[in-house]
Amino acid sequence: MVNKNPKVCEICGKKSAIALLYGPHYYCEKHFTKFFDNRVKKTIRKYELFKRGEKILVALSGGKDSTVVLYLLQKYYSKAHDIEALIIDEGVKGYREKSINLAVNNCKKWGIKHHLISFEKEFGITNDNLMPVLEQNSKLGGTCAFCGTLRRNIMNKYAKKFGADKLVTGHNLDDDVQSFVMNVFNNDFDRMKRMGATAGIIEHRGFVKRVKPLYQTPEKEIIAYCAYNNLKHYNKECCPYSWTAKRNEFREMLNTFENRFPGTQYSILRFYEQLKKELKLDKTKTKKMENSLHECKQCGEPTEKEFCKACELIEKIKSEKIKIKNKKLKTKKKKQITTSKKYNKSLTCATTKGK
Repeated sequence: MVNKNPKVCEICGKKSAIALLYGPHYYCEKHFTKFFDNRVKKTIRKYELFKRGEKILVALSGGKDSTVVLYLLQKYYSKAHDIEALIIDEGVKGYREKSINLAVNNCKKWGIKHHLISFEKEFGITNDNLMPVLEQNSKLGGTCAFCGTLRRNIMNKYAKKFGADKLVTGHNLDDDVQSFVMNVFNNDFDRMKRMGATAGIIEHRGFVKRVKPLYQTPEKEIIAYCAYNNLKHYNKECCPYSWTAKRNEFREMLNTFENRFPGTQYSILRFYEQLKKELKLDKTKTKKMENSLHECKQCGEPTEKEFCKACELIEKIKSEKIKIKNKKLKTKKKKQITTSKKYNKSLTCATTKGK
């Protein structure tokens, strides 16, 4: 029965605290929390994200998404699973250390063993010294693209090192819907096929399966859940380099549609889920891909080429640094940094994410 009174909780009749307009549903804080918890547990069951006894490694940033995932896993699954957290320091002074401190404090509070790995230690580079290089040559791509590739390299490498059976990320409904639409716009059918509550289509000993318990959970509800349950997380300014992410354009567009037409994002997700069922994976091609994988000559991660994507990017940056160092400017007045016009600096995580 649909609750026609948005002022009261549809479960207990007390004053409602939140309205989920795609339902519509209206809940007090207590019953919203129960609704939220049950949806995450249903997602885990529906997509069979975990098997009893598996070791789980959570990629923990200190932000709302990964904080909620870690909180729920330790609350409901810690008896049946060994849970640890992986915290990555990308090297952004004045920003990253704040969220890292919150992540570490939550791990201590919940009794979760954590590991802190830095870009600087792994690659000899940080986002702070990466950004100036990329701004001088826009053809290399944006900081977010580089950062994502390097993070995935670390996550998979250390998931194997720590003996994890599953690698958990905080990707939510908004993230996957944005990714789907981006892949449509980019005509990237192969990447689109790899999407889902479990990432990837290749079963290989070199990869630890990545899973997303928040796959069916909207971002705005994660924000509300943190507030109602007093979950300490980093919610101040976004990464100062977030304006280089193309994703911001799609986030803004989809949020506009969701606000005007509640349920849009769930409709897109259901469309993708139905589409995926109709897709017939070429098992021969998939098997060929699996057989072609071997260890990267630089870091040992699986790759079809001589070097993995992360190592290729690092070499590009090193090469570009040398070019910049050897380059002689014609005049002192000439600007050293020329930012690509394709980026809209007004669009950042902060300006495009739901409040």
